Amino acid sequence: MAVIRRLGLAIALLLAANLAAAGGIEVREFDDPVLEQRYRSLTASLRCPLCENQAIDDSDAPVSADMRERVYLLLMDGRADIEILDHMTERFGDYVLYNPRLEGRTLLLWGLPGALVVLGGLLVVLVVRVRRNASAQRLSAEERARLDALINRERSE
Repeated sequence: MAVIRRLGLAIALLLAANLAAAGGIEVREFDDPVLEQRYRSLTASLRCPLCENQAIDDSDAPVSADMRERVYLLLMDGRADIEILDHMTERFGDYVLYNPRLEGRTLLLWGLPGALVVLGGLLVVLVVRVRRNASAQRLSAEERARLDALINRERSE
């Protein structure tokens, strides 16, 4: 009998802990699974203005709860994803977007990685050419002939 009480107590404690952990998570009801997926996608792509690098879908900050509510209401109002993102950007600034938009002031942000890859490739090509030319120019004609003779002798053996 004591074992059953302990087991019941353990189950009750686990359920209470689970409810306490889930207390901060809002449950949204959607009739349309596509609408639910859009909600999840939007809340995962918006950054909490208060938290450091945390999406609003897993943030417990009050501002994130307000943002999730706003996204939900705008979705229920029939707004497109881009309209919702525009609304959030107007209200909270570009910081809330994990992927900043391609604009004049973000060109460096978007273009710098590609430019660095191209620059790195050019640098590798130049280093290889310089080393190839430098090694060929270091040997005199006599040294080059001797090296060729050694290479040919090793090949014939």
